[in-house]
Amino acid sequence: MKVAVSILSADFANAWEELKVIDSDVDYYHMDVMDGEFVPNISFGAHVIKCFRDKTTKKFDTHLMIRNPKKYIKDFVNAGSDMISFHLECDDDALEVIDEIHFYNKLAGIAIKPNTKVEELIPYLKKADYFLVMSVEPGFGGQKFMESSLDKIEKLAKWRQAEKLNYLISVDGGINDKTSKLVVDKGIDFAVVGSYLLDKKDPHKKMEILKNI
Repeated sequence: MKVAVSILSADFANAWEELKVIDSDVDYYHMDVMDGEFVPNISFGAHVIKCFRDKTTKKFDTHLMIRNPKKYIKDFVNAGSDMISFHLECDDDALEVIDEIHFYNKLAGIAIKPNTKVEELIPYLKKADYFLVMSVEPGFGGQKFMESSLDKIEKLAKWRQAEKLNYLISVDGGINDKTSKLVVDKGIDFAVVGSYLLDKKDPHKKMEILKNI
């Protein structure tokens, strides 16, 4: 399992000082962008991502929790995003958003909230590069993992094998040393991890645990 570290859990007054300690072990940095409308929280925009870009060579996985992602894709590409996911529940047409992301030669992902049926992703299995299963309600970090996400991960893995496809499967929310074992067993490729790693208690050891599961 690869690990995408959510910078949302970092202390933004000293964010890079905190993150660089584990930078060598990080696979991706996960950027949670929230507009205060699609989800009940406001986080940060493209400018913050751009500020981090020259700090590391690791890939940036930008997760757009916004109503109209299509018109902002160029901004997040220019900020340094390598992968961009948006929500199937947003107001824009999913295929148009995927095409916009691919226009800039970036990986396109589709995220779904806990109450969205995974079957709604079937029309996009051959279009998107990865799928993000939310195992908490999007908006705030530190929530408890929802085990209902396990069935969604398992189905995505089975569909991938049956159709001989190459998309990646990701999960976000409540991932720690215990829940990571559950998602790995179901076929996850990379997990978004935030508060478990960035609570200032031996992040190196915790990263090692996650990588060895």
